[in-house]
Amino acid sequence: MRRLMADAGIVRNQLKIRAAISNARAVLDIRKAFGSLDAYLWALVDGKPVVTRRRKREDLPATTPLAERISKDLRAHGFRFVGPTIVYSFMQAVGMVDDHLAGCFRSASGAKGRSAGRRSRA
Repeated sequence: MRRLMADAGIVRNQLKIRAAISNARAVLDIRKAFGSLDAYLWALVDGKPVVTRRRKREDLPATTPLAERISKDLRAHGFRFVGPTIVYSFMQAVGMVDDHLAGCFRSASGAKGRSAGRRSRA
């Protein structure tokens, strides 16, 4: 912990460092129980991305009821610093949520030939 607090290359917030260590332990527990973090997370969305089509940027949410449920489940498994907004951003980043605006070339309907669903095995 002391070495991490001295590392100028990371955010040196003691609570966040402790959370990162705790979250790493929680990942190990998830892997034992579910086989992988990937399997656990994708099971929460039935193995396929949640697709929404909103028309305006103002319609894009910062969080959703699904992100709130996943956040609560992660906390129950020992994760910290996993509020619904962080979880929703994570879901967007890894492809669990496709909420590109209607007509966007990156949306599932606008990206012909792109494989949908799972992309990684974390």
